[in-house]
Amino acid sequence: MKTDTDRAARAAEELLNELRALAAEAEKAVANSAEQHAEQTLETLRARFEACTQRFTDLYRGTKEKVAAGARRTDEAIRKHPYQSLAVAASIGLLAGLLLARRKD
Repeated sequence: MKTDTDRAARAAEELLNELRALAAEAEKAVANSAEQHAEQTLETLRARFEACTQRFTDLYRGTKEKVAAGARRTDEAIRKHPYQSLAVAASIGLLAGLLLARRKD
């Protein structure tokens, strides 16, 4: 599970870096708009933006599916073992309350 999380974090970071580079190139293109290559540069930037948008959509869809699957597994576990789930939740609440009360002193 940790490798999936690491992979998703790296993918998000790569996407962010790609978008930053794309923005920097767009600023250069606007500054150099008088050049002949402005239209070609604009087309290249559009293509890269579309690729980034697609990668973001894929990343979002994958993350959404993983969260939904985790929620379903959690729901199933709680429904199979309601009293144990209640005991675990109460224990965590008690522990958190003790730690917070201790912190205020």
